[in-house]
Parts: sequence; structure tokens; C-alpha cells
Amino acid sequence: MSDETLELAGAVDRPGGVVLDQSKQLDLMWGIKIPMRDGTLLNATIFKPKNAAHTVPAIFTLTPYISDTYHERGIYFAQHDYAFALVDVRGRGNSEGEFEPMVNEGRDGYDATEWLAAQPWCDGQVTMWGGSYAGFDQWSTLKEFPAHLKTIVPVASGFPSVDFPFPKNIGASYFMQWLTYTSGVTGNTNLFAEADFWTQKFMEMYLNHLPFKDLDKIAGNTSTHFQTWLKHRGPGPYWDAMNPTEADYARFNVPILTITGHYDGDQNGAMGLYKLHMAHGSPEAIRAHYLVIGPWDHAGTRTPRKSFGGLTFGDASLVDMNALHKEWYDWTMKGGQKPTFLKDRVSYYIAGTETWKYAPSLEAMTAEMRPYYLHAPADGAGDVFHSGHLLTKLTESQPDIFIYDPLDTRPGVDLESEPVLKPYTDQRFALNLYGAGVVFHTEPFNEAVELSGYTKLHAWMSLDVPDTDFAVDLYEILKDGSSILLTSDILRARYRKGTRHEELIVPGEINEYVFDGFTLFCRQISKGSRLRLVVKCINSPQTEKNYNAGGRVEEESGADARTAHVTLYHDNRYPSRLELPIGR
Repeated sequence: MSDETLELAGAVDRPGGVVLDQSKQLDLMWGIKIPMRDGTLLNATIFKPKNAAHTVPAIFTLTPYISDTYHERGIYFAQHDYAFALVDVRGRGNSEGEFEPMVNEGRDGYDATEWLAAQPWCDGQVTMWGGSYAGFDQWSTLKEFPAHLKTIVPVASGFPSVDFPFPKNIGASYFMQWLTYTSGVTGNTNLFAEADFWTQKFMEMYLNHLPFKDLDKIAGNTSTHFQTWLKHRGPGPYWDAMNPTEADYARFNVPILTITGHYDGDQNGAMGLYKLHMAHGSPEAIRAHYLVIGPWDHAGTRTPRKSFGGLTFGDASLVDMNALHKEWYDWTMKGGQKPTFLKDRVSYYIAGTETWKYAPSLEAMTAEMRPYYLHAPADGAGDVFHSGHLLTKLTESQPDIFIYDPLDTRPGVDLESEPVLKPYTDQRFALNLYGAGVVFHTEPFNEAVELSGYTKLHAWMSLDVPDTDFAVDLYEILKDGSSILLTSDILRARYRKGTRHEELIVPGEINEYVFDGFTLFCRQISKGSRLRLVVKCINSPQTEKNYNAGGRVEEESGADARTAHVTLYHDNRYPSRLELPIGR
């Protein structure tokens, strides 16, 4: 796996070469031990301005990836009149204790905040920096309400039980890889980045139809918390303890800057936390919460790049994140000016026009939700060459039937997650669904149209098995036939009423499946382009396989496999439709 792929996984932080300014003298405080309330000592590496004539605010990051990975951030902020503490979470790096992912970060973040605020070189103001796991840490610390935490900037934040480690309660093979990366006290970077090894192990499970619960044994590392996570698949007390409550959101009273990307793998986490604060926060706190949504993948939320995954964006996408953070900290802790980039409470990038737009709220990005009704020709909508239609008016048509056989492992059935593909532009997997899905197209657009916000799919379906997993993808198809992934969603049938409500399917019963977990996107669809909607069952080595038997999915294997026959309805009684967010 290349360094680029490693960055996509969110496990390292490389701002692209911060240069040490020799005119700005720094001090290093090595091996500083920060005491936690239970006596555990967390290790910190601290950079600060040398011989400063005044005290300064302290920034800290709380990371399981070993503090050295944030070295260049520490250098940058120390050169700009801040102290920066790189703190290893308990049980990682040189910190004491046992690492249990996400369990202790809130309390430990509180203790680190108050310790830093009491240091003679700190002016009593503390903030945090970081994305992905370190974005979650900021929310987790904030919910403990340390008195000296003055602001947070959570970037690409994971949200336990929402997008991590089981998105929509469906297991992802990657998290065994991540758990091995964070096993023990060292970085394990080379093992984490050994793409061929992880592909081999995920394929071993997939091709041999082994149960997902055995993935830790297959990978050769049973020392992780993988089995604990399987026992707590969905939202509940275990995960809820890590996250803010509605009452917490109502009490938050510090400025917050949330940052995420169109292709951020943790976008649902970052936006889930943001939307809960918007729903339950006080009017004053809501006014002090800003949101930036750029054309970035997970790593790009911290160090934007113009090109990734087959996509290329304009120069305006290259926001200087160090500078934006500094301006935010200056504004909220030093009485400086509000960052000029934040022209309204929501800043969002329109791909296609390569420009930024601004809105007072998330809802204000979208002018209307326009329905497009699914319609199939007489011979069905089985592939891109014999597809169905997305129509602006409801028109009767016969239902489609597609088949998902869990034992079907033919190459090309579902390869969208394979790292060898360009994940946002390569659509080879959709050219032949082997009967395991359906495809619908709009007519070519007569003029360019901006789509900004969340799409939603209402699909009326029946099954002849008690459970299965669905995936839905939406693409722009350009006039030359090339494709651009816009957004995706997944859904396990038994959780159709919500991730906290499990109810198996009554075979033959027609149910409405509402796919409302799509990622937010903002793009101007070109004149002459079409949209492509692909609805299929999940069948991938990258994802826990549902063998459709209705038991505990992680325990099912090929011996339990049942073939699912899925009927998708689109008529007056069952008006399956895609709702598109038309931009303002």
C-alpha cells in the first residue's frame, strides 16, 4: 500500500512539508508525563515558542497513531505563537495503561486539558487539533466539559456506532486492519500498509465463505477488541457512553469549526455529530458552530489535494488547513479577526464549477428535493446497457427482480472497494451485475444543474429470505461515457426501521426501504450528462457477508447461505423514487 493509500485510511497526518523558520526559535519538551485521574501517565511531546515574553494558548492532539506523526503540525503552531502538545492515548506509544479504542478518550482529554491549562507557559486557554480518531477525541473531550477548553476544530470525525466500526451496523473488513495497526504500543505502519497481505486475508475469508467473526484469527491477531465490537454491533450503552448526549449538546457553549469532505470516509460521522448539535444546541452555540465541506477524501480534510481516486478539482480546493486553523484559534482565543474564508456558517465547494458557496445553514444549501421515479422497460433494468429510467413523472411499470447468491464470487461482482481501482471514477463493477442488481438512468440534462445536499431513495421491495444487505450508488455519467461517483448508501434489511431496531423480514412482504444515509455532495451536473442509480446487494471481500439466513450475521458461513430473490416495485401503489437535492 502506498503512502497515499495509508493517508486515505486516516492513520497518518502529513501536512506536506512544514519548514522550520530559523528566525523563530522553539523549545522542545520531551517525554512529558501528564497524570490522569487514575494515576496513569500519558506521554506528551511539546513544542512551544522559545523564551516567549508572554504565556500562550495550548493546542493538543490525542492520538493512537504515535505522537511523531503530528510532528509537522507541532512545528507549525509553535512557530505561530502557540504551544502544541502531541499526546499518545493510553496504552499507545510511550503512554501507560491499556488501549481500548475510544473508551477513555473523553476523561483523559479532560485531564490533559486541565493539566496543560495549569502550566506556567500556558495562558489558561486550551484547544485541540486533529482529524478522524483525533476528531472524535475532541467531541469526546468536550462532552466532559473541561473549564479551560475554549474551542474545538473536529475534522473528519469518527462517530462510534454511526460510521465506526460498523457503518449502518454492517461490518467492514478494514477495521481488522486498523485494529492491527493500533495493536501493542508501536506504530505498526509497515504491517498496516501491506496491501497485498490484507487483500489476501480478506479474500481468504471471502472465497472460503468463512464467518466474519473469524477474521481476527484469519489475520493472525486475536489480541484486539474485534470480538468486543462484534458483541456491541449497533448503538447501545457501550457506544453511547463515548458520545455526547442530547443534554450535552444543549450545554455546549464553545465555538466549533467542523470540517469534512465530499469523499471523506468519516463524513457520516462528522455530519452526524454536527447535525445533532444543530438539533439540540442552544441558539448561541449554534451561531458559533461553522461547517466547511470541501472536495476532499479522508486524508484531504487535513491536507487537501487537487487529485485523488481519479478525480481532479480546481485550485480553489487547496485550502491551507494550517492557516485556517490558526486564524480560527486567533479569533476564538486571541481576539483576532474571524477567518476570511468563513463567509457564512456553512462553506461548501461546488465540484464542476470549482467554486465555493456559502449558506447560513445546511438546509439553505438545497432549494428543493426533486423526485425522480424508477421505471423499468419490459425486459427489466439489469445492467447499464439494458437499464431502467429515472422519470420526473410517476409511470406504471412492472417490477424488477434481481438475485443475490452469497456463494457467487465471480470477479467483478462487487469490486468498488478494491484499492487497485480508481474508486470514484472506475465503474467496471457496474457494467455487469451478473443479475445481482438493477440500473436506472435519467435522460441527459438539457442544462447544467447544481446538486447540493443529501439525496434520498425510497425503494419498495420484497424478499424471499429473512435478511440481506443492500448498496445504492449514484453517479454522473458524462457525455463521453465516463462516470463520477457522487454518493452512496448501504442498508441491512433487518435494520430498515433504524439501527436501534432489529426486525427480520417476513418473506414475500413488501416493505419500503428508505435510504437516507447517503453522503452529502455538491456538484454541478454538466449539460448532456445523465445520472445513474445502481441498486444491488453487497457481495465484497471488503464487507461482512450477509448469507441471508437471518441469524447473527458474523456467525454465518457458506453452510448457511440462502439465495435472495429481490423484487423492486415501481408503480402507483409502490412509487419507488430518488429525491435529488437541487442547489440554490
